[in-house]
Amino acid sequence: MKIKLASIVTLAIFGLAGMAAVGRNVFEAPRPGRVFQFPRDHGAHPEFQTEWWYFTGHLESGPGESFGYQLTFFRSALRRPECPARSAWTLNTIYFAHLAVTDPQGRAFIFREKADRGALGLSGSDTESLKVWIESWKAEMKGEEILLFARDEGIELNLVLKPQKPPALHGQKGYSRKAAQTPAASHYYSLTRMDTKGRLVLKARPLEVRGLSWMDHEFFTGGLAPAQVGWDWFALQLSDGCEVMLYLLRDAQGATDAASSGTLIDPQGQARHLALADFQVNPLGSWKSPHTNASYPAGWEIVIPEAGYRLTLTPTLADQEVRSEVPARIAYWEGQVQIQGAKDRQPLSGKGYVELTGYAGPVRGWSE
Repeated sequence: MKIKLASIVTLAIFGLAGMAAVGRNVFEAPRPGRVFQFPRDHGAHPEFQTEWWYFTGHLESGPGESFGYQLTFFRSALRRPECPARSAWTLNTIYFAHLAVTDPQGRAFIFREKADRGALGLSGSDTESLKVWIESWKAEMKGEEILLFARDEGIELNLVLKPQKPPALHGQKGYSRKAAQTPAASHYYSLTRMDTKGRLVLKARPLEVRGLSWMDHEFFTGGLAPAQVGWDWFALQLSDGCEVMLYLLRDAQGATDAASSGTLIDPQGQARHLALADFQVNPLGSWKSPHTNASYPAGWEIVIPEAGYRLTLTPTLADQEVRSEVPARIAYWEGQVQIQGAKDRQPLSGKGYVELTGYAGPVRGWSE
């Protein structure tokens, strides 16, 4: 069953055997000018082939004890759902999820994953508001709060998130270009600062935790441009009340696509688009995985001259490499970082998450 499920999802996401070409003829493509409506747009968009709800955050359980977490739900459609479906067994969509916890004090990185078919109530999503689930794992909006729950061997995450700012629309009012020379794009927004409280269980040890979280929500049809192999993504929460999102799209030679960009969100929630020329990202070191032999950047200097930022990012743990079996065997680095730096020469700090894909092999599609 797992082998068959992984094969189906691989076809859906990575476009093997012509599946992606069929999908592009059936599903809608992102276009500029979309008018976002919330809470509706927190929900699913089955008219697009691929979608994810991507949560990361920083939790504290007491003095000197902190953790990072990632919980991501992916929706990958094989075909547009029938309405109504002819059978409860009809397989239109696959859902899968990644759960990871970084424990810097214990020098541990714990990863779990789950996948199931979008039929028979095993997994699914709501189109009216945020509700996505795979068996007992779920992300659901209740009023103004988002509830997260995931449990697997040796780990449990049970959190309540409350947004402190309105959704930040990336790119051109939520239309995010992913290549300068092709129409690759997505609809993309984030909830960049959410007060967080709840419970984390690690190895049967329950911990009451508080902290800050971030959510990315992205939906699209298609994949990366043919020459692109991966991306570097940064989500930074700063002590001055601002947040920064940046992504760099790379080809096989390491060149950065001109469509790479970012967003600066001020303390009031106003979002400002950053073109590639508006910032610099300089790696400060590297780390070689003992698991995959992939070499990843490790540590960065980020400079945003017009905003006055000069930031240094340091991983809280070197080995935060995700090695997923579903939808296929794919490895990427997804890790918590500490931030030290200055704004207009005034010291500031922060925490963030960084994602590095394509270093252990090209990403043949979009799968964070």
